[in-house]
Amino acid sequence: MDKQTYLDLYYQMVLIRRLEERGAELYQAGKIGGFMHLYIGQEAVSTGLIAARQPQDRVITAYRDHGVAINCGIPANQVMAELLGKASGISKGRGGSMHMADVTKNFWGGHAIVGAHMPLASGLALGDKYAGRDGVTICMFGEGATNIGFFHEALNLSKVWMLPVLWVCENNRYGMGTAVARASAVSESSRRPKGMAWRMNAWTGWMCWRSTRRLKRPLQPSAVDPGRACWKS
Repeated sequence: MDKQTYLDLYYQMVLIRRLEERGAELYQAGKIGGFMHLYIGQEAVSTGLIAARQPQDRVITAYRDHGVAINCGIPANQVMAELLGKASGISKGRGGSMHMADVTKNFWGGHAIVGAHMPLASGLALGDKYAGRDGVTICMFGEGATNIGFFHEALNLSKVWMLPVLWVCENNRYGMGTAVARASAVSESSRRPKGMAWRMNAWTGWMCWRSTRRLKRPLQPSAVDPGRACWKS
């Protein structure tokens, strides 16, 4: 990557951090209703990941979606307007913090229910495969979702059908404030997909450039490897 690319990625990460910090202030002031899950500390993951995607690649994520929305090209003012429940928000003020989406940018949401978007990712990939398109579906989720039935169903079926899905686990070691070791019999969550014959790549994803370099090749249509999962800790 050249210098300008590094600067662009850095700008995106700083923009996400500043938006999240301001959002936290507004939430504490009672200006933002409902729930709000911040992406602070994880900015490098989606920034590096989405920098590697092609226009035809779909992105779907869980409820920490503000930063992912910005990385997918949704203007920060529309993200903030959505948080504030304004009609000028990306979801017309009706989705709030956890339901941001713009299918024109191939960003298929923000989903509030833990793990519920994972079968949707399999469905998106199945649609692309059925139609003969060369896009890859990028599905981001937290390690807390590995305890949910959706996780096992989605990964198993996408492996059976060899669907073009890139499963990306953002392992921040806490599921809604509960430490992994307190909620999971297998605390090393990257071991779970191996029982379904998945190929694994695990690395520290908080370095933006590392995420981009690791994922650039798997996201090229000619090198799509159905059944690949990435764990970032």
